Amino acid sequence: MNRPPEGWFDHLPTDRPIAEFSVWSANLLKIGEDLQRIQPHADLLHLDVADGHFAPAFLLFPDLLAQVRAASAVPMHVHLMVQGSILAAQVEQFTDAGADVITVHAECAEAMDAVQQIRRRGLLAGVVLQVETPVSALEPFLQDVHFVTLLGTAIGVKGKGLHEEALTRLADAKALIAQASADHRTVLVADGGIRRETVPKLRAAGAQAVVLGSLAFGDADLSARMAWLAAQ
Repeated sequence: MNRPPEGWFDHLPTDRPIAEFSVWSANLLKIGEDLQRIQPHADLLHLDVADGHFAPAFLLFPDLLAQVRAASAVPMHVHLMVQGSILAAQVEQFTDAGADVITVHAECAEAMDAVQQIRRRGLLAGVVLQVETPVSALEPFLQDVHFVTLLGTAIGVKGKGLHEEALTRLADAKALIAQASADHRTVLVADGGIRRETVPKLRAAGAQAVVLGSLAFGDADLSARMAWLAAQ
């Protein structure tokens, strides 16, 4: 099984946005070609998982991650949009398939147990908030997670504009992370509504990483796009 080099998290960039490439936006009929094209530019691969209940979509599955893992040593960040008894099972399945980071939703009653389960399995844990959830919901998790993700659009839906409160929420989350003073770096991720015109605003509000979909996969000159991103 391919794996990222030891200590990869400590080497994530601090002088430019961290680029997470969303596998959901790849051409799934040509996913191998798309992975080859983005591999030189991706800091992480981002894999969305949804059960059709917590989020209005069915996305993606452990066997797909295992195939991507076999083809790539880029760190894998799995975003679980699931809740209930399935959450613990999905943590196990995606850990076994090769995930490096698993992020769960603070809105789920099982979220804290899942974070501890992820850490016991030797992975990095993350927590994510929907746009309607108060940013204060992050506080119980901040000592235990390495990634904090704020959705900027409705959960499990592509192509929507950035929520009007997204920038304020990022600034509030940045402040909470600073106040928590965890003994490790905590990466603040913006996911959803990532457009050419929104990235500079998201960065200014505190986003350290962005989840790239069509902005990257749909660009014929990916090297130029990534040079532009690095300048933000």
